[in-house]
Amino acid sequence: MSLHDSTLPAPPAAPARTPHALSAARRAETLTAWALVLPAFIGFVAFYALPTLRALQISFTDWNLLREPNFVGLDNYRALLEDGRFWNSLQLAGWYVLLNIPLQTAFGLGLAVAMDRLTQSLFVRSVVLLPYLLSNVLVAMVWLWMLDPMLGLVNHVGMGLGLERQPFFGGTDQAMLTVAAVNIWRHMGLVAMLFLAGLRNIPRTLYEAAALEGASEWQMFWRVTLPLLRPVMVFVLVTSVTGSFQIFDTIAVTTNGGPLDSTRVIVHYIVQNAFSFYKMGYASAMSMVLALVMVVYTVIQMRVLRANESDLA
Repeated sequence: MSLHDSTLPAPPAAPARTPHALSAARRAETLTAWALVLPAFIGFVAFYALPTLRALQISFTDWNLLREPNFVGLDNYRALLEDGRFWNSLQLAGWYVLLNIPLQTAFGLGLAVAMDRLTQSLFVRSVVLLPYLLSNVLVAMVWLWMLDPMLGLVNHVGMGLGLERQPFFGGTDQAMLTVAAVNIWRHMGLVAMLFLAGLRNIPRTLYEAAALEGASEWQMFWRVTLPLLRPVMVFVLVTSVTGSFQIFDTIAVTTNGGPLDSTRVIVHYIVQNAFSFYKMGYASAMSMVLALVMVVYTVIQMRVLRANESDLA
């Protein structure tokens, strides 16, 4: 018998999974997923959901922390409509966002592209991320000393170069710009790391194909890199804007809302009403309005940037 006449035995067929087995596997995966999500869910309920509901309840009361809350209905919300300082603080928070977010995002993206193209060094990434790992209060105190009009290092160096002494945190026209600059310096490393993670998920073959088509580096950035970074961009913008509207600690350490209320942003005004004026109900009403603004912004941002879609799919 020749080799051509011999036949090889067929490989054994894989055993078919019964519907009962599929159902059991699905239940096991569901239980595993719940086990992994449960700690975060408990933390969300305990530290976010329940305090939010409690703040909503308090917003309908007049409470000074020393006596029982007195229900006043919508009086706190009506008072907001006539409170010029509230609207001014909300406007200042929006102005701070416009100062902070574009530059923070642009610098972070530039750093990410530079690290992706020029270096793989873990040390460089650590240095870039280091400012974010420092305490906000510590960073504010260091910059408050460095930018001091009389003893600060920055003014000392500037005067040595023939420049005029600058007030920085002490000037009504410079205080908000200075706060924004400090926070841009602190947070752009984190933004860069987020963008770098997104860049690493873009297939290199796309750049090779674009180069073969004659695309320049600038064209590849606008037509390949930016569109494929859209999910990361959505995350960065939503979280950055939300965090910027809640800026407090840097202002509390450096300017305390001054000079002349030029940095009294919305969260600072809320904290002042709650713990300096003892208007906890009124402060809670303001926090509910701020939360509503954040929800509306997030929904609009995610719809405009199509957060549920990916160009890599």
